[in-house]
Amino acid sequence: MLDEAKKMPLAYLAGAMEHAPDRGAAWRAEMAAFLTHELGHRVFNPCVEELNILRPEERAQLSAWKRSDLPRFREAVRKLIHTDLNTLLNEVDYVVCLWDRHVLRGGGTHGELTMAHYHGIPVYLVAGMPIPEISSWILGCTTEVFTDFGELKAYLRERYR
Repeated sequence: MLDEAKKMPLAYLAGAMEHAPDRGAAWRAEMAAFLTHELGHRVFNPCVEELNILRPEERAQLSAWKRSDLPRFREAVRKLIHTDLNTLLNEVDYVVCLWDRHVLRGGGTHGELTMAHYHGIPVYLVAGMPIPEISSWILGCTTEVFTDFGELKAYLRERYR
């Protein structure tokens, strides 16, 4: 049964976390429920996965370390980066990304989409801001662009059923 589950496509949910009001948890939870229950896909949700990557002390102190202990901060964040990129490049079948104004202050999503594109991993982007305001580089990394999650879900139903 476990081997059978591993054959199902794995979606990576990319988008703002650090500067998003809810760390990007709400849209990821909704999308994960759709992908798992309706399509039977597996999901890599970094909001959930970071709980398994960082020790409780690291999670609790991360913000403080960013201001007071940069070496410790980098060590913890690099654990997240390593896991995210390793999963993206070695396990993921496609990326679902919410590109909104919150993502502009971060760096991870930019890198994830670039790496996905470079390695031939499809990137399905939901534009949470006007498309002309999205970076040309980012748009160049996408496979498809949608104006809302309803459009994306309709596409995924057609594509993966």
